[in-house]
Order: sequence, then C-alpha cells, then structure tokens
Amino acid sequence: MRFGVLVFAAAAGVLAAEGGNANQNSLKPLDSHLFHSLNKISPPIVLPDQTRALYTTSRYDPKKNKSFSFLSLLDTVSGESTQLTPEMEGERISSPMWLNENTAGYVFKGALYQHNLQPNINGTLFYNTTVGISSATYRAATGQLFFLADVYSDGNISSVAGYKEKEKNRTDSAQVFDNLWARHWNKWMTPVKANLFSVKVPLAENGGLGQAAREVNLMQGLAPSVDPLLRWEAEGYAVSNDGQHAAYVVRSPSPDLSWSTNVDIYLVPCNGSGQPELLTEAYKGAASNPVFSADGSALAWLQMETPGYESDIRRIFVRNITTGQTHSVARDWDLSPHFMIWSADSSVLYTLVQSRGDSKVVTVNVLTGARAELTGSGYIASIARLGTDRLLAVYTNTTATHDIYTIDVNSVGAPMRRLTQANREKLHDVYLGEAEDFWFAGARNEQVHGWMVRPHGFNASQKYPLALLIHGGPQQANGHAFSYAQWNPNMYASAGFVTVQINFHGSPGYGQNFTDSIRQQWGGLPYEDLMKGMDHVIATYGFIDAQRLVALGGSFGGYMANWLNANTDRFSALVAHDGEFNLISGYYSTDELWFAEHDIGGVPFTANGRPNYERFNPERLAAKFKTPTLFVHGASDFRLSLEQSLAPWTLLRRRGIPARLVYFENEDHWINHAGNSVRWYSEVLGWISQWTTSPPAPSHG
Repeated sequence: MRFGVLVFAAAAGVLAAEGGNANQNSLKPLDSHLFHSLNKISPPIVLPDQTRALYTTSRYDPKKNKSFSFLSLLDTVSGESTQLTPEMEGERISSPMWLNENTAGYVFKGALYQHNLQPNINGTLFYNTTVGISSATYRAATGQLFFLADVYSDGNISSVAGYKEKEKNRTDSAQVFDNLWARHWNKWMTPVKANLFSVKVPLAENGGLGQAAREVNLMQGLAPSVDPLLRWEAEGYAVSNDGQHAAYVVRSPSPDLSWSTNVDIYLVPCNGSGQPELLTEAYKGAASNPVFSADGSALAWLQMETPGYESDIRRIFVRNITTGQTHSVARDWDLSPHFMIWSADSSVLYTLVQSRGDSKVVTVNVLTGARAELTGSGYIASIARLGTDRLLAVYTNTTATHDIYTIDVNSVGAPMRRLTQANREKLHDVYLGEAEDFWFAGARNEQVHGWMVRPHGFNASQKYPLALLIHGGPQQANGHAFSYAQWNPNMYASAGFVTVQINFHGSPGYGQNFTDSIRQQWGGLPYEDLMKGMDHVIATYGFIDAQRLVALGGSFGGYMANWLNANTDRFSALVAHDGEFNLISGYYSTDELWFAEHDIGGVPFTANGRPNYERFNPERLAAKFKTPTLFVHGASDFRLSLEQSLAPWTLLRRRGIPARLVYFENEDHWINHAGNSVRWYSEVLGWISQWTTSPPAPSHG
C-alpha cells in the first residue's frame, strides 16, 4: 500500500485475557524488553487427516540481541503442542508443510528440511538449490515441491551463479533506469526477480529423499519483457490439492507500473505443459488471494475493479476450471474481504473481513452470495480448514497475544476453543488494559468509532496524559488485535498514558463509502474526526488531563502529525514516523504514483491538479508549526523518502522549536529489527513523557 499497512491494535476481548486478572495495582507494566521477547506464532498448517497441525514460534532475546525460532506439532484434538526442533538462531523457520502423514518439512536459510516428528531434533536436508527458496509448499499426491526463487532473465536457477559472477567482476556500479519503476518499498530494481517453480522431489519408501527432477519455471510462458528490470515477478500463488494447477499473482511489466494498480492472476498446469492463462484481463485493478476449491474444480480470488485505486472494494470471483466460466459473488456486500478459503464441500467460502475494528470470519455461499458472521469481537488473523465442520484460527485481542483456536462452523457465535497459550507464563502478572469502545459525531455529522485503553495503575481520582495513536494507510484501520510492532496501545498505557485510537473517515470496516470519503480530503475529514474525537473523550472521561495531550502516527499518521502541527496547538508534543511533510515533493520522489494521483487528485504539474496538492500540504503552512516534534525515519524508505522528515526537523530547529530526529540507517518504512524497535520505544516514550510530565492532578469528573 502507498503508506503501508501500519495497523494499530486495540479491542475488547471476548475470551480470557492473557494479561493478569488480579487487582491491576499488583500487576507489572508491560515494559519494552518483555514486550519484544514475546513469542509469536505462525498460521498453522493442517495435516490431511485433520488431527494434527504444524506451526512455528519465534522470539527475540533482548539481552543477547538475537532472534530464535522453532517448529511445533499441535494435536488439534487434545490441544497438546510438541516442540519438534531446537530453537534455531537467526533467520526464522518458515513454510511449515506436510511431506506425508509422518514427515514434516520446513524452510530454513533457503533450504528445505524434512523432520520425522520426534521432539527436539534437527531436521535433515530434503531439497536445496544454488539459490535460496521461499514460500514453499508440497503436494504429496504428485511428489511436487513448489517455491519462489530469485532468477535472472533466462528464468533458470542453474545460471544464477554465472550471472552473479559477472556482476562481481564489473568495473562500475552504475544502475541505469528508463522506467519510473526504479525502486519499490525498500529495494532498487535489479534483473533478479522471484519466479514460481515446481520440482518433483518424491519421498523414497524408506522415508528418505527420492531423486529430484529438474525444476520447472511455471512463469516461462509469459511474454518476454523488453526491459530486463521490469520482468514478471510473482507476488503470491496457490496450488490445487491434487497438484494439477497453480495460480500466481503478477504485475504486468508495462511502462506505467508506477501509476497503474493492474495486478493479474494466471492459471497454469503444474507440470509446465501448457501456456499460462490470464484470468483477470477484463479488470485493471489489483487481483489477489487465489485459492482452489478442495476438489480442484474451481478457483476463487479477490478482485479490485477500479483502475488506479489501491483501496477499492475487493469483489469475490469464482472460476470453473473445466468450463472456464467465471462469475462474481456477493456484489451487494459493502465490506471488503482480505482473505478466504473454501469449505470441504466447495459450497462456501470462509472469508476474513474487517468490520468495526474487528476481523471476522464471514461465510459466503458461492452460488447465492448469502453471508453469515461466525465470529464476534476481536481479531481473526488467519484461518485454515479443519475437517468438514471446524476452522483452525489464529485469534488475538488487546489483552491476548496471537494463539490458535478452533471455530465450529455450524454454530454461529459459539465460543472458540483455545489450543495454545504462547505467552501465558510471560504475561500472567502483566497489566494489559482492555479497550473501551466509543462512538461520536465526527465529520459530516457521521458516527465515528474509536476506543481507549486506561493506563497502568489507573486511579479514577487522578488525571492522566493522553496519547492519540493515528493509523497509517490512510485506508487502513486500527484493529482489535495485539500488535507486536510500534503502535501497541498497551505499551503507552503501561507508560502512564490514556491511549486513544480513532478510525477516522477513510478507514475500512465501516462501508466502502466511508473508506472512499477520504479522497481529496486528507487534511479535511480525518482532521475533523480527530479533533472532535479529542473533544468527546475529554468531555466524557474526567480523568483525562486536557493540558497534557500528545499525538503520534506513522506513514499517513506521520503526515497527520505534521498537519496537526500546522493547524492546532492543543498537543504538548508530536511524533511523526516516516511521515510526509510536502505533498508536492513527496509526489515526485515516491515509488507509487497511483496513490497520490487517485487520493489527492491528479498530478501536481497541471493547473487542475496543483491546487489539490497545495490544499492539504503541511509545508504550505510551515510558518504555523509550533509543537515540539520527534521525527523518525528509515534510510531505505522509498515510499516516503528521508527528506520528508529532514525538512520539518530543519524547519523546527531553525525556528528554535524543540525537535529531534531519530534515523535508522538499516530500516525502511517500518522498524523491522527488534533491537531497533527497543530503541524506537525508548525514544518515543521518552519524548512524549518529557513533554507531559507533571504531578497527577485531582480529577473533577
């Protein structure tokens, strides 16, 4: 997304809280080192017999400044988990898979290993290439392994080493670009692209490795690209259970990549015998999430239909593989699903959709489009089919980290059954505050949703500072989830702040019209929502000190921090993480032009477009900036370049207004390294505490 998926977490949990349930005054605050050492589990991969599943656990050790991960086996009947591998240092174990009913597989450091399900032993090498593999899956029925691998223009794994040797012997380091798609997110374009491969790697009768065949590049049939830097690159894929067909997601390597959201899906035989078939030619919006029905007879995917709009509503499309007929399902639905899987009988799609701060499981009948919600409050992060009548889900809320649960698909609203407790020991005596939802009349007098988390050691007779966390996107939303990143509300609550999050106009989960309303309104409707939201919570909760307010945001939230600086003095301090200061220079330096052209309106070099960029441009109001601000930026952020933080930092420092710049030379739009995240929280919490420190005052409400 143009401004990243900086999803900020909060929600009222319906299940047992993971944090302590004792009197909160006896609970410890959630400190940074404990927060960063929490266990994080992956979505489970279910064995075909439906009784067992594989998942990975990863954690960071702040004292050693090292990360570790391991593979586990989950008994889906008893809920018992068995650690299969020792903790492995460094790169995270990924792509857990089943090679057969008694053999697991996983990818570590670019190679595939097999494991005999005995506890606490290392796996043995199953498949390796001269290049690392990723996003791997296996089909035991055909003995085929599927994976992504980075290759050069000839599409062959075997020639990669030769190309690299030529690169090593170059006498210059010049990179020459004739297309605007020169860099994306955090990387410059190179001739190396991720392609989808299949290879026959059967298990021998003794359980060992059979003879591997030659890899088949399933993207070789695509039209060659004139520009080697703009070749086809896989962004995701799916494989039918019988291993007969694959569907992959790609951007067409056209000259307009920087201002087009056209992302396509191709269907191809897994043995490489046929040409790739384009399924999405009729639409120039982004396609995603291809998924085959259980019997392989149908393929479903999510499709945006509006060209140039990356936050368009996702429609469900279903294609009959045999007849080639395609139809769209549930077109009357005003919410936008972001993930889906098929039921065992291929009559229903189980979708995940954001709705009023929750991520819910909603069933969709593939013939009629009829829908039913299976889950309530909280956040379902992933789902997998477990037999004919259950789902295996990863669920979280404000007071519970991600864990695995089962959902009964035949009992709408029935309690979920919890199978794992990844952080029970770490959090049993730690304060995790629940979110308290509120609604208020925002911009256009429309109802706007937000929530609040009370500070650690809360005493209703005292007044507390408030931290407003502003989400990015801007067509993203705060969610009822536990975040492991920089915007977990409980980290601010444990630092003594009433923490507030508001899903302003533009946020998904409240109908597509609400999402679309932010177009050409960046500094309009969202700003009005935030100001009215502050008025509401201050008037409603007498324990909030209106003289000690701070606002923090990343990406679009960072832009909004700059806009607040130019338009209000109600905040004691601000934090702008990888935000935007100048919409005009931001347009000329970003990697994805489609976003600004759609959302802000046109291009800044025309008479019609220029006023749209100036209207809500913080730089235009630079003389009005007055609030102490902490700016944070990563060197490799190509969505919003470093200058977007350097410029307002320079402005404030030159005018004698307190400002600080925190620069991470090895980060991009996000903070990806745990050690850097520890430092990020230290700087941010220190900054907002510095500007709100005062003895608690008696409350009068």
